[in-house]
Amino acid sequence: MALKGTNFNGNTFAEEAIKQGALCAIVDEVNYKTSEQTILVEDSLKFLQDLALYHRKQFTIPVIGITGSNGKTTSKELIAAVLSEQYNVHYTKGNLNNHIGVPLTLLALNKTHEIALIEMGANKFKDIAELCAIAEPTMGMITNIGKAHLEGFINFEGVLKTKKELYDSISRTTGKIIYNADDSILTDILPGNTKNISYGQNNSSAYISGELMEQTPFVQLQWSSEAYSSPTISTNLVGEYNFYNFLAAITFGRLFDVSPEKINHALSQYTPTNNRSQVNKTDKNTIIVDCYNANPTSMESAIRSFSMIEHDKKIAILGDMRELGHEEVAEHKKVLALLKTLKIDAILVGNVFSSLAEDVKTYASVDLLKEELENVPLENALVLLKGSRGIQLEKLLDVL
Repeated sequence: MALKGTNFNGNTFAEEAIKQGALCAIVDEVNYKTSEQTILVEDSLKFLQDLALYHRKQFTIPVIGITGSNGKTTSKELIAAVLSEQYNVHYTKGNLNNHIGVPLTLLALNKTHEIALIEMGANKFKDIAELCAIAEPTMGMITNIGKAHLEGFINFEGVLKTKKELYDSISRTTGKIIYNADDSILTDILPGNTKNISYGQNNSSAYISGELMEQTPFVQLQWSSEAYSSPTISTNLVGEYNFYNFLAAITFGRLFDVSPEKINHALSQYTPTNNRSQVNKTDKNTIIVDCYNANPTSMESAIRSFSMIEHDKKIAILGDMRELGHEEVAEHKKVLALLKTLKIDAILVGNVFSSLAEDVKTYASVDLLKEELENVPLENALVLLKGSRGIQLEKLLDVL
């Protein structure tokens, strides 16, 4: 499939792909239509998306769409872990959740799959509507709606409108929506013609009710539904913000009749990867690695959760938040104010934080901080690493 990007043109690889054994190559530039094995289409990306929709329509299995400003990948992984206790679940690998990743995920569906779980990301208006038109979800969940990708959405209202497109899609087919009953933003936009199933904290009216028991720093929780009450479940995820991701996974599990015992097993065994809410224990420190990405909402949640964890020596190493547009300065100032209010010791990395912070150690780049930590090691501390992907805070793991 000859896709194009800013720095590449897939058409140029078509002939080589056929030489390497491909049965055919889809191209959208006539100059690369060199043989019967090269198929010329008007637009390769549109062809990929149309092909994915056609393939998806061959299946009558439940298709679950998941989006949200924060937590959608972790929620997707947890839901997949729970449902996989009983079903053959096909789900988005990594964060292949855009206009290319979603079609590729759908095209990998086969007749052995019993449930499809599709993560949907967005960084501009209409992104979710376009992905729903390809995936046609029968069930869906928005994890939350916060301040993310403001550069593309302009403001919070833009984020809200775009994420709500998942609800709109499911409303047209009168499907099922799973939602956080404690989130007034989500409850206020629920459609009236869908089956809406809730989860919440200590919420007896919710389909699934849970209680956050402790952070050690790992989350421990209990949950209940109808006649069942769970024991305390010890997990491998840190952060109060992950509590609701667990409740979402439990909700989907019960909806699909996964036994409570299998649900508890899946939650206790799940181990995060890819720098998302991981805990790394080294000879020097205990590190909460949550630096895959960051936006104002997830940054605030991570800092507040970090403040609740008991430890003699704590330090937050925070990186700039990207893609905030005209809100950039204001949102970084809010982080600085929160650190001061919660009395959290911090080290800040990036040009924005460096230009704004006072009485806090700042470094323009992660490499400069790494060099400092090599010379003056940090030891016996609980460390939070949180920042946008482009800051690359994971480079510090070698010296922490």
